[in-house]
Amino acid sequence: MHEKLMRQALKEAFKAYEKDEVPVGCVAVKDGKIIARGHNLRESTDDPTSHAEIICVKKAARKTGDWRLNDITLYCTLEPCSMCSGAIIHARIKQVVFGASDPKFGMSRWLKRQNIKTKKGVLEKECREILQRFFREKRKS
Repeated sequence: MHEKLMRQALKEAFKAYEKDEVPVGCVAVKDGKIIARGHNLRESTDDPTSHAEIICVKKAARKTGDWRLNDITLYCTLEPCSMCSGAIIHARIKQVVFGASDPKFGMSRWLKRQNIKTKKGVLEKECREILQRFFREKRKS
């Protein structure tokens, strides 16, 4: 189940990649169904808060009609940063599943301290590869 849903987050990451955005994707899941999707749009919007997770959390809140997302699991291709982790905590999301770890900005340890379940490494190779390819291409150009 986790891999199937992470593949949907990867589809979002590919959308970001195609827009020349850092390829990170996210989906919000309630009762086994995707209710919201998001991918990075910082470059397109000139908005530093337009991370995949923030976009997805906002859409999930609109979809449910409630800012409390207690029964939501987020699937993120990259470990959430401090900004996104803060939004996840304040939205009361119950679980975060992510693919690639982010040793520089990742804050999953903070989520755990707030009693949010985390699962790392789901489709880690695929999630890491799209990021590596993107940055390799950026360095060449």
